[in-house]
Amino acid sequence: MTEFAEKVALITGASGLLASGVIPVFRAGGAKLALTCGDDRLYQRFPDLRDDADHICLQSADLSDESAVDALLRRVLDAFGRIDILVNIVGGWDAGQPVHEVSLDTWLTMLRLNATITFLMSRAVLPAMLAQGSGVIINIGARPGLRSSGHDAAYAASKAAVLRLTESLSAEYKRQGIRVNAVLPSAIATPEQAAADPDAGVTPQQLGRVIAFLASEAGAIIHGAIIPAYGTKF
Repeated sequence: MTEFAEKVALITGASGLLASGVIPVFRAGGAKLALTCGDDRLYQRFPDLRDDADHICLQSADLSDESAVDALLRRVLDAFGRIDILVNIVGGWDAGQPVHEVSLDTWLTMLRLNATITFLMSRAVLPAMLAQGSGVIINIGARPGLRSSGHDAAYAASKAAVLRLTESLSAEYKRQGIRVNAVLPSAIATPEQAAADPDAGVTPQQLGRVIAFLASEAGAIIHGAIIPAYGTKF
């Protein structure tokens, strides 16, 4: 498979569970990978990546700091010369309290991890994508971003912001060759959990295939979509 040959995919949150299903599909498709990774789990999952010249690991960058994001983008462009695909995986979850018990710190942290980082990363890649006349941005939403069931106000609001950002980006840049869409997972289960309980959630591998489709030529006509990927849990 060479769907992504000569393409450069920038994937944030590369050490996390979802990325474990996203990275393999882009590697199999021939993409060069720029991965933000905060710990060693990336190489624990993919030890052969250490000797793969078609990837760089961008460690310890605070993606909520615009100067750190700008420096990260310069490293990617210095290494590969272009950015074709951005998958915004980095995020966080904090829920369980009614609104009157939610601290300001929790509220601001959810906005920073989910909305601000997605905004800064998307904004940062746009000049390179505009210059080359093409690009794909895929954001990760969540079901509460469409409709909160309560006790998740900060998280739901931050994910709703991601969805509105996705729609705005698509409306502004689709006529300039840039496709922007979002995937909405439900609970994300390991393959072992999903095998034991079909209602445990969707696996990273299943989500990875959806994300790869959106990044591929097969998904070229899809713009500004908010795609539910709930499995049978909801």
